[in-house]
Amino acid sequence: MNVAIVKYNAGNIKSVDNTLRRFGIAPVLTDNAELLAKADRVLFPGQGEASGAMRYLKERRLDEVIRNLRQPVLGICIGQQLMCRHSDEGGGTDCLGIFDADVIRFAPRKHEDKVPAMGWNSLHGLASPLFAGISDGEFAYFVHSYYAPVCESTIATTEHIVSYSAALNKDNFYATQFHPEKSGSTGEKILKNFLEL
Repeated sequence: MNVAIVKYNAGNIKSVDNTLRRFGIAPVLTDNAELLAKADRVLFPGQGEASGAMRYLKERRLDEVIRNLRQPVLGICIGQQLMCRHSDEGGGTDCLGIFDADVIRFAPRKHEDKVPAMGWNSLHGLASPLFAGISDGEFAYFVHSYYAPVCESTIATTEHIVSYSAALNKDNFYATQFHPEKSGSTGEKILKNFLEL
């Protein structure tokens, strides 16, 4: 299988690459529009900051390329946030607009509410083939300060201060706020499910 990882100067790409290699897949890390279009599956993972990431994508017209992909695409962490309409991060950033949701920052309500959210959270309402073989309440690893509220594209929820979208899906586009590549056997199963969509 030909798998491409979108190159856009985001951090934490290596862990996704390593997980795919354990599956016997050697992904290509690229910002080449033709290679992305020809791939069987495209991953859009990473950690970073929304405004800088969108600037990089727009400078290379990758925003248009990603929106026009027709094969299964999986955004991870900031990849999910960038696939939404807008992010409050960086003073406000217009994003790819694939999901009709605006990304907002966690607002602590009491002293013990920590930002960023960091650690293992349970997944609920698993409504997608992406979660085949995953039981409601299984745990995944999160680390983030911004989140997508529950919306019509939500296929899984979790909770930190508020209930929010742990995963989204619209047409061929899928996304997880959590890091499947850091989520043990549960995350590996989710990645395998994506590769089999």
